[in-house]
Amino acid sequence: QVQLVESGGGLVQAGGSLRLSCAASGSIFRIIAMGWYRQAPGNQREQVATITSDGNTNYVDGVKGRFTISMANAKNAVYLQMNSLKPEDTAIYYCKARSLWNNEYWGQGTQVTVSS
Repeated sequence: QVQLVESGGGLVQAGGSLRLSCAASGSIFRIIAMGWYRQAPGNQREQVATITSDGNTNYVDGVKGRFTISMANAKNAVYLQMNSLKPEDTAIYYCKARSLWNNEYWGQGTQVTVSS
C-alpha cells in the first residue's frame, strides 16, 4: 500500500505561482510513476502532468511551459511548480502513484483557486 498526502494549495491571483507537494509513504519502492490530476466543478478529472521513476515527464497542452513536475530521488515525494496561473487552473488537484503491478493510489486532494 502507498499513502499520499498533498499540500500547498491555496488562493492566488492570476499570474501568480504555487508549489504543490505530495508526500508518499508505505511501499514506495513499488512506485514507477507519479502524477498530478485536477478536477474542476462539473468537469471530469483530468491528467495535468506525470513523471516516471526514470524522469520522463508528460504535460497536458494547457499547462506546458507554465507547470513543472518533479520527483524526489527517493520516490517519496512529487512536486508541481505552477507559474503564470490562470483562473481556469482552479480545481482540486490530486496526486496519484502507480505501482509496478499497475495498482493506483490517490491522495485526498488540495484546492487551488486562482482569482482574476
